[in-house]
This record gives sequence, C-alpha cells and structure tokens, in this order.
Amino acid sequence: ILRIAEPYITYCYPNQKSVRELIYKRGFGKINGQRVAINDNSVIEGALGKYGIVCIEDLIHEIYTVGPHFKQANNFLWHFKLSCAKGGLRKINNHFVEGGDFGNREHFINNMLRRMN
Repeated sequence: ILRIAEPYITYCYPNQKSVRELIYKRGFGKINGQRVAINDNSVIEGALGKYGIVCIEDLIHEIYTVGPHFKQANNFLWHFKLSCAKGGLRKINNHFVEGGDFGNREHFINNMLRRMN
C-alpha cells in the first residue's frame, strides 16, 4: 500500500530529538474521544498509568523505541497537525532522490520536520 501512496507522501524514521520536539510542541492526548492538551503528567498517568507510562518522557521513550505498550501509547496520541514547510517545497512532482520532495528521505526527514514544526 505504501507504493500506491508514495507519490503523495514523504516518510522516514525521525531521530529522538525530533520525536521529543513534536510531542512537546504539537502533542495532544485522546481521552474518551476528546482532544486534550498534555499540560502535565497527570493527563498521561491517568490514561497510560496502568501500562507503566507515567510522564511525558516515558511516552516519548515508548513511541521512539516501539516498546511493549507502543499500541496504547500511539492510540493515546492525537495526530499531529503540522504547518507548511518554511521555505516551501522544492519540486513536488519528483521523487526525493531525483531532487523532489516525496518518497523516502532517510535522515533528511529531521530537517523537514524542523521546518514544519
């Protein structure tokens, strides 16, 4: 299915710093189907405390390392709403290896995330 969607998305594995920045700045939790701001650790502890995730650093670690309770941590997080990339995109019609913007960016995804965050 990734081959079908590849001309429309860019993807890769971000580093831990990028994951931390995304969760701290754009992270919202999902409690009873409602979008809730993660203001303090009590929100996380109330929803994920039974899985041993009691603070935001535990949540970041679980998401980044794909730990044993990744599914519950991922379902707790609301999807990220990113802004447009500062400086724009280069060429949306070509693959990244051809000088475009879609496809596998490898370690360059972190630069794009910082422009969009």
